[in-house]
Amino acid sequence: MSHLMNTYARLPVAFTHGEGAWLWDTEGKRYLDALSGIAVNTLGHAHPRFTAALTAQIARLIHASNLYQILEQEQLADKLCALSGMGEVFLCNSGCEANEAAIKLARLAGHNKGIETPAIIVMEKAFHGRTLATLSATGSRKVQAGFEPLVKGFVRVPYDDLDAVRQVAEHNQDVVAVLVEPIQGEGGIRTLDIHYLQQLRQICDQQGWLLMLDEVQCGTGRTGKWFAHQHTGILPDVMTLAKGLGSGVPIGACLAAGKAAGTFKPGNHGSTFGGNPLACVAALTTLGILEQDGLLFNATTAGNFLLQGLHERLGQLPGVAAIRGQGLMIGIELNRPCGDLVLRALAQGLLINVTADNVIRLLPPLVFTHEEARELLDILCPLVSDFLQP
Repeated sequence: MSHLMNTYARLPVAFTHGEGAWLWDTEGKRYLDALSGIAVNTLGHAHPRFTAALTAQIARLIHASNLYQILEQEQLADKLCALSGMGEVFLCNSGCEANEAAIKLARLAGHNKGIETPAIIVMEKAFHGRTLATLSATGSRKVQAGFEPLVKGFVRVPYDDLDAVRQVAEHNQDVVAVLVEPIQGEGGIRTLDIHYLQQLRQICDQQGWLLMLDEVQCGTGRTGKWFAHQHTGILPDVMTLAKGLGSGVPIGACLAAGKAAGTFKPGNHGSTFGGNPLACVAALTTLGILEQDGLLFNATTAGNFLLQGLHERLGQLPGVAAIRGQGLMIGIELNRPCGDLVLRALAQGLLINVTADNVIRLLPPLVFTHEEARELLDILCPLVSDFLQP
């Protein structure tokens, strides 16, 4: 009997090692990893250059404290700003910490403008984390239930509804920011159209609000651009990253630009482990390999290959409600709960996930080859077809 707290309904498998898009379990069985640790293992498993860079850094320095300058942290901040056009970076350890930083930044910016009870607009079906503030921002009663009282200061509107945002603007003078995922991951790979984000940027400019984009799951090359909002041509005031940024080493980032930059001063926010040399080298190496090996282009081409194959093989089935995605972030929405498919796929040597009860979520590593994509289609499509048989 394990002494771990019972916080996960874990699948009956444990992995011992991996290589690229493949994992092996304790019995020696091989699995195709189409989930990459929930969009974390950007470079797959045991990437030789990544492994070498981490090994070398461990031999030099793992942690030194933010009481001192950390050169690797400065290099990472410079790189992230160069890729994104943002102005400054706060480094932490996870997505919810990055979102906590964004929420604190928005509130502080509001107080600096004389707003006593600053509010942030958030979306239905959003997911921003499990700390008290981020679960309060999350649009899921399942995540929130049992943890009341929730943190106040969030105004919820339907996803992809500009009129609802404009109505809040008319009636609520306390709003200081909008927090939104360009693609809702946990919410079922719900993609925003370009027009929506561009209009949201316009509304925020008119109202003097901060536009804060949660790119924890959809950022770091997953959609074929460095950051998902770059498909729209806008620049946010705040952007949060984590998951795939360190290819498995915990790291999060909160980036600020324009009127949001310069909000935090010494003593306003901090993190003991945030931005330590090891995590920063993991992120710098991840970004470097993505660039050197053309993996953003690969995310686009492999993703398009998968989407095309899914449409061809599953698109006409009566139980398939939608197939959607961008790059290697893909959702197949069925007309019924389909959690059973996770175990069925596991038995066939394939790792997938189901989110929002009825959406099969595919988040392969960005090193995914077309051959591996074909193998994924060959395993998954018959499973879905059989599952939907009356």
